[in-house]
Amino acid sequence: MKRFHINLNVTDLDKSILFYNKLFHAEPSIVKDDYAKWMLDDPRINFSINNRMGMSGVNHLGLQAENSEEFSELEKRLQSADAEVFDEGEATCCYAKSTKAWIKDPDGNAWETFMTHGEVTTYNGETVGEDSKLVAPEVKSQTLKPHGNCC
Repeated sequence: MKRFHINLNVTDLDKSILFYNKLFHAEPSIVKDDYAKWMLDDPRINFSINNRMGMSGVNHLGLQAENSEEFSELEKRLQSADAEVFDEGEATCCYAKSTKAWIKDPDGNAWETFMTHGEVTTYNGETVGEDSKLVAPEVKSQTLKPHGNCC
């Protein structure tokens, strides 16, 4: 079953975490110095916040697939939307390894479709461990992603 995704930029992460803990009546599943994420079942949503942009507001929206069949279905939907699609492929972002594609709606709101494959210890692909370097692919179409090389 797919999960709706919202990523917000916040100015005060600690204050926002306290607010959303009370609103969702749940603790985040991931908390970092610059990021927090709640994987809620009611409503079924992947809700994340970050303070990396120095501003507040919606960063992007998305749909998270739980398996390759759902991701393929979402990719087909993007292709049928009559807008430019940026197929990011394998990416390291938001403390996770994922397969991603992006599109913008007619008003310029960024939408991400993705399937997560695992967790990593960095936000957007800096060095992880002694022998590993995970780097998000270079973005060829910066206009499709909300801000920079990561969600």
